[in-house]
Amino acid sequence: MNIIELRRIYDPAPAGEGQRVLVDRLWPRGVSHAELGEDTPWLKDIAPSDELRHWFGHDPAKWDEFRRRYAAELDANLGPVRELRDLIARGPVTLLYAAKDTQHNNAVALREYLAQ
Repeated sequence: MNIIELRRIYDPAPAGEGQRVLVDRLWPRGVSHAELGEDTPWLKDIAPSDELRHWFGHDPAKWDEFRRRYAAELDANLGPVRELRDLIARGPVTLLYAAKDTQHNNAVALREYLAQ
């Protein structure tokens, strides 16, 4: 499997980063579509459901259960997972997310899921 990097969407993109993919359900505040670029897909359907997102609330105490529930959602919705795996097969990919917590967010859980 190719490299899967993670980056907050608000952080500058280094040169040669590879294919950038936004994996949040909601468009990030303060970021225009033009800023992100037309070549950056937004796979909002791969993000956790609104219900799961609200339940989790970025509470580290809920992290293990969040990952389990999110993996179950991904297993039940394989179309976007296949789409992302196709991008990864072509080369390095950077999953973009807006969360402030860099250790407990959907992109971290998604990368773990994809590594299985």
